[in-house]
Amino acid sequence: MGLFSSLLGNAGVANPKELSSEYANLLCDGESIEIGFKLIRDVFIFTNKRLILVDKKGITGSKVEYLSIAYKSIARFSVKSSGHFDLDAELRIWVSSELQPSIVKKFDKNVNIYDLQRILAEHVL
Repeated sequence: MGLFSSLLGNAGVANPKELSSEYANLLCDGESIEIGFKLIRDVFIFTNKRLILVDKKGITGSKVEYLSIAYKSIARFSVKSSGHFDLDAELRIWVSSELQPSIVKKFDKNVNIYDLQRILAEHVL
């Protein structure tokens, strides 16, 4: 993931082995990381059981919020692929019966948004 893309707010793919070692204390028995994305300091992780959003707060990032969303709570989602002029792809997730998407994330051009869509579809549908 390029620095310029990160500064624009676009996430890139993170190494699953690094995520597994760094966030092992968040995972329950039988849970494994399928894919993860990093956006400067924040991380979002798709496991075989849920979606985990890691939000590092403050200047030092020592205060961290972990948001866990069970796949069964995801009512719907959409993905938008990148185009010729719009270089970022986008994911929108609606939790429960919310009218507006609860989660909106942008991805750099190196992320295969269709892989992400497939993982979500396998768990949500």
